[in-house]
Amino acid sequence: LVLPISQSRIIDGSYNGEMASQHQTDSLTEELICPVCLDLFTDPVILDCSHSFCRSCITRCWEKPGPSSCPVCQETFLERNLRVSRALGNLSEKARELKLTPNVTGIKRRCEKHQKQLRLFCETDKKLICSICRDAQEHRDHSFLPIDEAAEIYKDKVNSSLKQADNLQNHITAQFAKMHQSLTDREQRVIRELRQREEEILHRMEKNLREIQDKLASVQQKISDEALTLSLSEGDLPVGMFEWLIQYTVWRDTRHSISPGTCLPFSD
Repeated sequence: LVLPISQSRIIDGSYNGEMASQHQTDSLTEELICPVCLDLFTDPVILDCSHSFCRSCITRCWEKPGPSSCPVCQETFLERNLRVSRALGNLSEKARELKLTPNVTGIKRRCEKHQKQLRLFCETDKKLICSICRDAQEHRDHSFLPIDEAAEIYKDKVNSSLKQADNLQNHITAQFAKMHQSLTDREQRVIRELRQREEEILHRMEKNLREIQDKLASVQQKISDEALTLSLSEGDLPVGMFEWLIQYTVWRDTRHSISPGTCLPFSD
């Protein structure tokens, strides 16, 4: 969009001494209006047919089934190429700062074919048309609404869609919260069961350890008693042998004392 010097000076606010005519201001602001929402461009993009729209507006138009087409000229596209228009975006922001909005200026979008004001909305084609377009062959048997009435209807639809989206988001959030709580409860339950099982295993292991220690102590005591008995048995004196030696010695000494001079045949 190429602007005359005087118009560009009005937009950027650098010149306050001169005032453009109301017609010039209206014409300028008209170039900054999206054909779909009839408001100043927001994040404007350009189609391959050179018509510009708000990104959100053209995206919403292309959500319906069917081929992607331009809402203004109805040209269809095999690929959805959206080129960013920074110039339109900057000019729209400047217009907003100067409050040059359609509500303030009373600008009406004009039909590109007939240069008539767009007063009707074709519900069949989802586009704005003028009174001459309404009587054309391409719109025969179509249904129409006044722009103001269509705007209110679609505004209500948008608000309803937004409300449904909010409700859906709240529902999804609530469902995920329930799922999270359920998983948390299950996690705590599994942890409790694990700890209980751990305590049972430890208790059983401690019991088995005590039994093993008791048996080991009993075995050690038994081994100690058997070792003592064996030691005492091995240390007993051979009393019988000594008694026989004592008796033999006494008998021999007595024999010699009884018959001191007699020589008897006796071998030791």
